[in-house]
Amino acid sequence: MNVDDFASSAKAAAALLRALSNDRRLMILCQLSTGEKTVGALEPLVGLRQSALSQHLAKLRREGLVGTRRDGQHIYYRLVSPEALQVIETLAGLYCPMPEQPEQEQERSGGDVIPLNHTASTN
Repeated sequence: MNVDDFASSAKAAAALLRALSNDRRLMILCQLSTGEKTVGALEPLVGLRQSALSQHLAKLRREGLVGTRRDGQHIYYRLVSPEALQVIETLAGLYCPMPEQPEQEQERSGGDVIPLNHTASTN
């Protein structure tokens, strides 16, 4: 890869990382990675009011990460960037693992279930 192509790729990656650098935008994209949703459906999922949510969605749309589809009076938002989807899926795998069934964890560990976010206390 020549220097110009490398610089162009680095610029695109930096733009993606800037768009993802807000925890609420990450939550929005995580929700949209499972399918399109309206603002009303996203509100309780990400804990934002419509005005703040709309501002984040507008930024994600300007950055080319989110697209829209109108159906009557409803606007559906969807994740359109394959690069963003790949990053979101990777982050979800690292930070939001799907919980296993408690019975399966106990059988495998042979004892009590310890949550993933459990920290050992030192006395």
